[in-house]
Amino acid sequence: MSDVTLLRIGILIAGLILIAAIVFIGRPRKPGQGKRVPREGQSDSGRVEPTLGEQLEGELRGDAGLAGTTTQAELDLFDRTLDGGASSELGRRTSEEFDKIVTLYLAARAGTKLLGPDIVVAAEKAGLAYGHMGVFHRLVENHPERGPVFSVANIMKPGSFDMAQIQALETPAIAFFLTLPAPVNALDAWETMLPTAQRMAELLDAVVLDDQRNALGRQRIAHLRDELRAYDRQREAPPLTKPARW
Repeated sequence: MSDVTLLRIGILIAGLILIAAIVFIGRPRKPGQGKRVPREGQSDSGRVEPTLGEQLEGELRGDAGLAGTTTQAELDLFDRTLDGGASSELGRRTSEEFDKIVTLYLAARAGTKLLGPDIVVAAEKAGLAYGHMGVFHRLVENHPERGPVFSVANIMKPGSFDMAQIQALETPAIAFFLTLPAPVNALDAWETMLPTAQRMAELLDAVVLDDQRNALGRQRIAHLRDELRAYDRQREAPPLTKPARW
């Protein structure tokens, strides 16, 4: 068989393949074929938007699929927790701008859960107010309009505490968020949040965990205090100016 014949056969085969492809592509699709139907809570882009509770659960479990890096997860969590949508304005931030978040978790002991009515009583005893987004807030005394010093959310989706269902609520943990800048200095806010978490831990027989889901120890507390002192100093420092040119 000559080279010319082989070439003709090759061209013929290629042509048949091309025709078959055109016919296949041109066939009408069945209804819904080739279109992905978004699941509930899923955007057209195919990305499932995790709820507050799902992200918090991911944080507590160390689930990389939900939590991502700790810092970014905390930013996302706070944004979803306090960014509008509730009827009560008590505890709403006066500004959506923030640059740092400090998180603590209050976790039930092994084999137990935190119960809704107990959480409400503990929150009230610890001086928290129920408000914006259905979560608890510590407010500046006599100045609630300044927004929350810190907030407390449920790690179970959707993240709020539904008072209509509070008797049935059970959760493995709750989360404390200190978002900076706060209506008070960062260190003062921390010195308010830490004893509140410790007090509620006593009332609920729970364990205080840091943002890495480890038991909160003295070394970690000292480190956080140093970080927040540095944060306050940085915000109080005057902006650097270029020296005058003579």
